[in-house]
Amino acid sequence: MRNADDLLSELDAWYDAGRQIDMWWRDDDAIAATPALDALVAAAHRHAAPLALAVIPAGLTDSLIAHRGDPLLIVLQHGHAHRNHAAPGGRAVECGGDRPLGKVLAEFDEGRNRLAAAFGARFVPVMVPPWNRIEPAVAEALPAMGYAGISVFGPRQTASPQAACRHVNAHLDLLTWKGGARFAGHDKLVRLAAERLADRRLGRSDPAEPFGILTHHLDHDAETWAFLDQLLTLLAAHPAVRWRDAGALFAGAPTDELVR
Repeated sequence: MRNADDLLSELDAWYDAGRQIDMWWRDDDAIAATPALDALVAAAHRHAAPLALAVIPAGLTDSLIAHRGDPLLIVLQHGHAHRNHAAPGGRAVECGGDRPLGKVLAEFDEGRNRLAAAFGARFVPVMVPPWNRIEPAVAEALPAMGYAGISVFGPRQTASPQAACRHVNAHLDLLTWKGGARFAGHDKLVRLAAERLADRRLGRSDPAEPFGILTHHLDHDAETWAFLDQLLTLLAAHPAVRWRDAGALFAGAPTDELVR
């Protein structure tokens, strides 16, 4: 990987301090088996990197269910239909918006049941809000509905704001979204990865939170695929990195088991 000196130096700093970074990988918007999904799963196996697929329940097809036997895959819930229900003029949101709370929660319950029936033990009841937005009333209701966690984008403020509902977020999105989805850029992503890992190591963000890579396989171009492979190669080879399965992360392993 070119221009990776700062990222490698940061990984070395973790290793020299006797610490490991717990790394996880989340991919959003899955609904069906496609050539792009095949490429994603192949990358996971090539680098022995567990992959959490955030699946849209209302769009789920039998072709995706066929992947339920893959030992590297965990399924999370990506809203219900990935539809915007924001009030006029508001930012896009499905986990909330201009609808009664009961209707929102009923849809999510329906979607969770569908994913549980389709994927069995490979499904972990974690809400991944479309557009990474969730309104407080929805978040507060999830634990009582049986959700084990929430995953959005950016450093979490606390591991468990509600009892039995953990927050484990993603931190490095390979795409940029303003003006349409496109590759965020090699040098920018390497720099951001180094900076955000340094924030975690130095306590400027939660040092116990696993570091999340975020992809959207349906929106990748050739540059994005190439960068993903290079990044996974670099991370897999470094002794400071430990890949974590999303099921274990949201099961609530103690902090001293997550940070070394």
